[in-house]
Amino acid sequence: MSAHQGAPATGGITQIAPGLLRVTVPLPFPPSEVNAWLLADEGGWTLVDSGVDDAATRALFTAVLAHPLLGGLPVKRLLVTHFHPDHLGLCGWLHARTGAPVHMARTEWLQARTLLAEPAQMVIPHIVDHGRWCAAPDAYLEMVERRGLIFNRWVTALPHSYVRLKEGDELDLAGTRWRVLIGEGHAPEMVCLFSAERNILIAADQILGRITPFIGVWAGEPEADPLGLFLSSLARFEPLPRETLVLPSHGEPFFGLHARIAELKAHHEERLAKLMDFCAAPRSVMEAATILFRKLPTEQVGFGIGEALAHLRHLVVRGQLQVVQGAPVGLFQRV
Repeated sequence: MSAHQGAPATGGITQIAPGLLRVTVPLPFPPSEVNAWLLADEGGWTLVDSGVDDAATRALFTAVLAHPLLGGLPVKRLLVTHFHPDHLGLCGWLHARTGAPVHMARTEWLQARTLLAEPAQMVIPHIVDHGRWCAAPDAYLEMVERRGLIFNRWVTALPHSYVRLKEGDELDLAGTRWRVLIGEGHAPEMVCLFSAERNILIAADQILGRITPFIGVWAGEPEADPLGLFLSSLARFEPLPRETLVLPSHGEPFFGLHARIAELKAHHEERLAKLMDFCAAPRSVMEAATILFRKLPTEQVGFGIGEALAHLRHLVVRGQLQVVQGAPVGLFQRV
């Protein structure tokens, strides 16, 4: 059940609760918007996430930093939930503009630093080889070579230091205490924040109300089991109270945390069951993607094979599928 609290103000800012503001940030790619959050800090504000680095987002945050709802107080801390460009992208620009230190989980920080440093001439052939192993179409492989790396396109250079956040840390913000909960699967060590006093969860991309978080296997860790990590890390959120207000990174705030967790689990179990039936005969990752998704445009094939491979790998970990040995591409079959 969605929940809308507070009246929208000018400049894309909405007050969700005392000392807690929502900034709706447009994105140049799906899902079209991301939520950033401003929480009152001692003598200023903590900004959670930022959107990508482009001219429109810079203009938006130039207006946000001067918005009357901030009361003339500065942003004193930049908290980034995870390394994806729609959350991290403008962080470096905001740091240079405000001087605010960056707070992140260690794995997310290191992942971002690695991606910003990787040379395209070494990485792109590896991504293409992985796509070929997944039986991706030639049109997609050619697009990857032509497009090159996209992370740097949307993410500014980061400062040379950060402040580490980890599971169980507590922060005093917006007049209450927030505990760090770590989500896994969509990103390796995603920071979420829960206020027990207010029953508010800043859920990042771990628990979304209207879409399911992307869970995918990428070329850099082709035998990973992010779906297993995602499903197991949902258990950290199940003890939260029934009346918790969920603030997701995409979409509207909502109530119904436990029902949504159950829906997410059921969604992935349905996909796993479908793949078990499909893999009675050996199937490639691309073939698996075609039964999980409607026809994918070329630019979305990478996400399709990433999510299909995540489900296939999880079934291998469960002992229900095996990788066919000796095949020129990756093939998966029921045990």
